[in-house]
Amino acid sequence: MTTPVPRWPVAVLGATGAVGQAFVRLLQGHPWFELTEVAASERSAGKSYAAATRWLEGSLPPAVAALPVRACTPEQVRAPIVFSALDSSVAGEVEAEFARAGHMVLSNAKNYRMEPDVPLVIPEVNGDHLALLAQQRLNRGWTGGIVTNANCAVTVAALALAPLHQAFGVTKVFITTMQAVSGAGYPGVPSLDILGNVIPFIGDEEPKIETELVKLLGVFNGSAIADAPIRTSAHANRVAVEHGHTVCMSVAFERPPTPDEAQEVLRAWRGFPLAQGLPSTPVPALIVHTAPDRPQARRDVNAGNGMAVTIGRVRADHLFDLRLVAMAHNVVRGAAGGSILNAELLVAMGQLDGVRAS
Repeated sequence: MTTPVPRWPVAVLGATGAVGQAFVRLLQGHPWFELTEVAASERSAGKSYAAATRWLEGSLPPAVAALPVRACTPEQVRAPIVFSALDSSVAGEVEAEFARAGHMVLSNAKNYRMEPDVPLVIPEVNGDHLALLAQQRLNRGWTGGIVTNANCAVTVAALALAPLHQAFGVTKVFITTMQAVSGAGYPGVPSLDILGNVIPFIGDEEPKIETELVKLLGVFNGSAIADAPIRTSAHANRVAVEHGHTVCMSVAFERPPTPDEAQEVLRAWRGFPLAQGLPSTPVPALIVHTAPDRPQARRDVNAGNGMAVTIGRVRADHLFDLRLVAMAHNVVRGAAGGSILNAELLVAMGQLDGVRAS
């Protein structure tokens, strides 16, 4: 795929937090995007990024370290593409302000995911849903727009289920998640709460899984998304793993496959054609193991540079039709990397031409 020349200037909102730092790391050396601005809360604004940030992983890129931290306003941030790692408590108002001002906002927050005119996108699964942006702009009078990526656990489940739903028609899915502590941000879960423990509750997580999944697997009809007719039940658990959300699923189908048929479909699947060949698209997106003890977060979390989903234990189910386990890096595929891939697809589809002109 042709690389845009020159590179698009981009900004990160909430750049000092854990997901904001992941954006900074993943954007270094990106062939299509150049990180030119970082923004955060008022207490950080005016400082250098190095002074405002407690860097968590690897080395802070020197060029970014010297950038001034700006306030999260369109007056302060001029880049046409804005990656938002803002907390949901402030993301709703701030992201809308940027979209009204003509910026394209790639959001990690939950605020707009279930809005009928906002695309909730995993490029390989439902990249065609980006066409909903036209309806969003018509409805809201925005010259920019908001595109959301899914909840980090839902991203793992949706990538594993999408090819099976396309081939065999998923009707019901029972989901149990084992979610890494990095999904709680920084400083996250206190060590004495999580060490040697499993916490069987993550606030708002189960409703997100149950509602976002059917939107992701739904059909765009030209003006709206028709949810997939899938009944979903979810249990969400926090476990003492640094990175990598593991999702165990039992699935019922209209046309039940054998485990071998399901694995064949999963291995062959590539997804939405325009999502192929983008800088961040993993090849393959799904890695299927036959070993009885895979996937494992420690061994598989960085597959495909953290963007691939690893699937294993595909077998018959005694209550439904099929069981399987899927795992991926929650901060990369499930957060910052997912948003960057969404932005790449927007570029490839020509959806940002007007934004660049503004």
